[in-house]
Amino acid sequence: MIDPDVNMTRRSFLGTVGALTSAMLLAPHLLSAEESCILLRPIPSSGERLPVVGMGTSRTFDVQGDAETMGQLAQVLEAFFDSGGRLIDSSPMYGSAESVVGELLGSERGKSRLFTATKVWTDGRTDGIAQMERSIQRLGVDVIDLMQIHNLRDWKTHLPVLREWKQKGRIRYIGITTSHGRDHEALAQILRTETLDFVQFSYNIEDRTAEERLLPLAADQGIAVLINRPFQRGSLFHKTRGHQLPAWSAEIDCHSWAQFFLKFIIAHPIVTCVIPATSKVKHMTDNMAAGVGRLPDADMRRRMVAHVSAL
Repeated sequence: MIDPDVNMTRRSFLGTVGALTSAMLLAPHLLSAEESCILLRPIPSSGERLPVVGMGTSRTFDVQGDAETMGQLAQVLEAFFDSGGRLIDSSPMYGSAESVVGELLGSERGKSRLFTATKVWTDGRTDGIAQMERSIQRLGVDVIDLMQIHNLRDWKTHLPVLREWKQKGRIRYIGITTSHGRDHEALAQILRTETLDFVQFSYNIEDRTAEERLLPLAADQGIAVLINRPFQRGSLFHKTRGHQLPAWSAEIDCHSWAQFFLKFIIAHPIVTCVIPATSKVKHMTDNMAAGVGRLPDADMRRRMVAHVSAL
């Protein structure tokens, strides 16, 4: 079993703690009432702070657009923003998700607080540029906050274009993603040799391989970390079905299994934002609550791992 503690250097640890402390001190006069309740973490390359819980759109926002479904998703977005959410992650790979998000945000509701994160997922410079132009149009924004290279696809071609767009102000941050463990070695090499603002990969209470290299490397390189698949694509809920939360989870202000799994991830000091996906208001509200209240320390995280492993 991999120890859930990160093996970070003293320099990177102190840097992270210092940045987090500065963020907390600045929070009262920069945040709305809703946002002041949710933990924020800084983007290392800029100091801009993001809520630790964002929203993914894979599968959940790839819909046909009928009135009932759109109405339900509009309520999900409203719950997200009302809970202090900002970062919404999407991709051309997710079917109609970008277009659905853009349509639902067309009324400007929440747009001033929106942090758009999407991806380029194709081969070749020309197709990559065309795809990013479509993403801007579909999301209905003038500038993409974060453009990521999806699953390392043709990254050597796309990265120079992303840098050009960032210099021109068309995107604010650049990043790269994977959701496959088999790509960790290649991703680690990219993080060592390229200048990036963000990296996105999978990490959860059962899949902790990112603790070996990716999380410490992101800390050392000053790269913000987005976490996908926090619930192991739903398998964690299957595992805990029929089981009550341990009584000691109240010590970290935890009231559901979703919060249990998300708080485990958020408690890692190198994680900037976790992006669970849902199409239900009650689940969105539950997810966002994971960013509020006490978080587990190292001993509690080990206890959480042991508890889930024993189920």
